[in-house]
Amino acid sequence: MPASLRADGTVGPRPWYTRRVMNLRSQNVSRLGRETFDVLVVGGGINGAVSAACLAARGAKVALIDRGDFAGMTSQESSNLAWGGIKYMETLELGLVRKLCVSRNGLLRAYPSTVQEIRFFAAHSPGFRHGLWKLVLGSWLYWALGSFFTAAPRWLRKKTIARDEPIVDLAMHDGGFEYSDAYFHDNDARFVWNFVRGAMDHACAAANYVESIGAKREGDLWVTRARDAISGEEITIRSRTLVNACGPLVDAHNQASGETTEHRHVLSKGIHLIVPKITKSHRVLTFFADDGRLFFAVPMGTRTCIGTTDTRVDTPRPEVTPEDRRFVLDNVNKRLHLDRPLDEGDIIAERCGVRPLVVKGAGAGSSDWMQLSRKHAVEVDRARAHVSIFGGKLTDCLNVGEEVAAALASLGVSLPFPGRRWFGEPPAEVRDEFFHRARLFGLDDLTSPRSSEKLTTRLWRRYGEGALAMLEAIRSDPRMAEVLIEPAEYIRCEIEHAARHEMVTLLEDFLRRRSKISLVICDEEVRHAPGLREACRILFGDEADAKIAQHYAPTAEP
Repeated sequence: MPASLRADGTVGPRPWYTRRVMNLRSQNVSRLGRETFDVLVVGGGINGAVSAACLAARGAKVALIDRGDFAGMTSQESSNLAWGGIKYMETLELGLVRKLCVSRNGLLRAYPSTVQEIRFFAAHSPGFRHGLWKLVLGSWLYWALGSFFTAAPRWLRKKTIARDEPIVDLAMHDGGFEYSDAYFHDNDARFVWNFVRGAMDHACAAANYVESIGAKREGDLWVTRARDAISGEEITIRSRTLVNACGPLVDAHNQASGETTEHRHVLSKGIHLIVPKITKSHRVLTFFADDGRLFFAVPMGTRTCIGTTDTRVDTPRPEVTPEDRRFVLDNVNKRLHLDRPLDEGDIIAERCGVRPLVVKGAGAGSSDWMQLSRKHAVEVDRARAHVSIFGGKLTDCLNVGEEVAAALASLGVSLPFPGRRWFGEPPAEVRDEFFHRARLFGLDDLTSPRSSEKLTTRLWRRYGEGALAMLEAIRSDPRMAEVLIEPAEYIRCEIEHAARHEMVTLLEDFLRRRSKISLVICDEEVRHAPGLREACRILFGDEADAKIAQHYAPTAEP
């Protein structure tokens, strides 16, 4: 292998990434215009990702495109929770709650390292529209609807709250209750990405930053005009069927493709603020905000994510307003007894997205839209071999994948492996082998003393079977275990893995979606972090400086 000069002056193997970093994406883009696919999935959020993963694993020839990065819209702006929808019990949607609880349980079983049970600590205020005992009994019914899968709920006396969560302002509360749901240990976008990666492992031609301009039915094929946002070139993609998984843009893409549907979306804006950690406990603090909606303070490593708002909007790309920030800060300050009130100076990062809420026809007027649930609908146009996915949420994603696969099979798409499992962590024997090798090698001795988590656990959770290759890379070259981005504790072999396997096209893709660095570390600290430039050289080769400048420019467009 040719040699090159390392940054420290020593000579080592020439890094492969200079030529290969864009090869995965460019090869897939080339396939898009060259081949005819059984299915084209438009939209790489959670709905599109699970659709592509399920269909590709079961033998269909699949293409997947997204106008931005995968999980770049709604799927990166969630509360990071996989929950059974306890709030829908108020509207007596018990069937939906049962379905979501079963879906949550399925995620807990399939992803034990990534989706984990967490306790919700809910405080009750006197004068709330429901009495405390009604809510306590409701939490037990919720537990029953979830098949008693999680730890049991409990009633919280004021003295219990004072002992367990002393930051809760007891002057505003007369008690509470505790119950369990689940959360994503890493960020939501990373969870979505792993489905995209799974689809590619089964020969799916997936490409980010490829925008569908519109599609039309020609004979037995869908012909989709697309534009590569990186090169500017137009691509013609041919497929036998088309799946519209554009999230909040589903209606717009259907209109551009001449597709008429029974369902449509109304959009609700939700924001979260990331602030320094406000409690030592690993619980979700739950309140009822001034408008009566559930309001969370969710642990996020060394930070806390607080929100959310619920505002009807017409645009799929909303922004955080001063009123949004004030609402979130006022609600948390009013209900918690902090050392000092949180203000805008405490905000490390913000999340802002829309919930695409599914309605039929002209439903959901201004008086009832806040009662709409996050259920999904898969609508099939058999005459035109077209599928539209409306609504949905992370918790229910496995059902979406199965339903879309069933719909495509009914349209004549061949699925040679109908029973193949397409989701979940690798088998226990693979995990045990990785942890055994890591223990023999002493991998955890390489963990930073400041880290709250062992390196072995972190690598397995993020990369699954791919962590075995990382372990071998570290064994061959101990420099692979060096921390490159110090505040985030990302080591060299993780960056190289991202460059080779994760289709990182812009710096934001890595900082915001393949990782959660930009969510938990303020922008200026990341910008001046030791190792950022070297990490970018691994990710982007000769384009590293340009990618950094682009990311920190006032607007960062491809």
